[in-house]
Amino acid sequence: MARRIDVTGTGGVRLAAWEFGDPPKTDPAGTDPAGLDPAAAHPTQDGQAGQAGQAGAGTAPDGSPGVLLLHGLMGRASHWAPTARWLSGRYRAVALDQRGHGRSDKPPQGAFTRDAYVDDAEAALEQLGLAPVVLIGHAMGALTAWQLAAKRPDLVRGLVICDMRASALGAASQREWDQWFKSWPLPFATLADVRKWFGEDDPWVERPNPARGEFYAEVMAESPDGWRPVFEPEQMLRSRETWVYDAHWEELAQVQCPALVVRGLDGELGRAEAQEMVRVLPRGQYAEVADAGHLVHYDQPEAWRAAIEPFLDALDHD
Repeated sequence: MARRIDVTGTGGVRLAAWEFGDPPKTDPAGTDPAGLDPAAAHPTQDGQAGQAGQAGAGTAPDGSPGVLLLHGLMGRASHWAPTARWLSGRYRAVALDQRGHGRSDKPPQGAFTRDAYVDDAEAALEQLGLAPVVLIGHAMGALTAWQLAAKRPDLVRGLVICDMRASALGAASQREWDQWFKSWPLPFATLADVRKWFGEDDPWVERPNPARGEFYAEVMAESPDGWRPVFEPEQMLRSRETWVYDAHWEELAQVQCPALVVRGLDGELGRAEAQEMVRVLPRGQYAEVADAGHLVHYDQPEAWRAAIEPFLDALDHD
């Protein structure tokens, strides 16, 4: 199950963090399958889930070290649920709904800059008492993770970068994303329609991908006219434009802790770029997951865990 803990990000933005533990053997209450509270399945509704101002100090009661999981653009903390539950056997495992995502605040005039995302993660670490922490990030969350590791090496003892490029993507990429958002057939009549469109009908899908359909179904909420995303596409574009025009090799070179770069064999991060990232990282390592696209941890959860476990084992025995 997961316990919600509210933290305060930069500029006073309220962020929802979720601390995971082992799920119950049975689920008579019919809670959300992601392991969150029932209302969290639809983050625009006003559910309560054990909110608190901040967590206790340092580590879990048994002395476990901390791990913070950061989702990618459009994602939410519950996408990490299987990974976080698995990690909870050895860590105090917390996943963060980043600003504009999940059940965290989505301020219309708020900052969606790189600095804002990094500062939020830094504030969460300090308020939750997780440091020194292992940061695990996917896509945009991975960029936030390595930028934070470069900025505050005292807070981070290990880093896992999942399918995020360090090179600039350029203006054409931003235009493609703008057009992609406009192509969504909103509102969706049912969640089945969401799963089918994102898993099969989306022009960006090369072959049927049920996991992708489930991924997007998890970030939809029911509204009076149908199912719509829990995030604002305009805020996602604002978030994205703060990194797509720049390369991020310099921050990689400043990461002092051990770091693992993981790519899906069919993901967005190519092998040559991933290996160059490993070379640039002072203590970089490499792993890849077969039969996985960009959503590595979602496409192939068992293979994903197998890819990162040796790194975590070495980190814990360092």
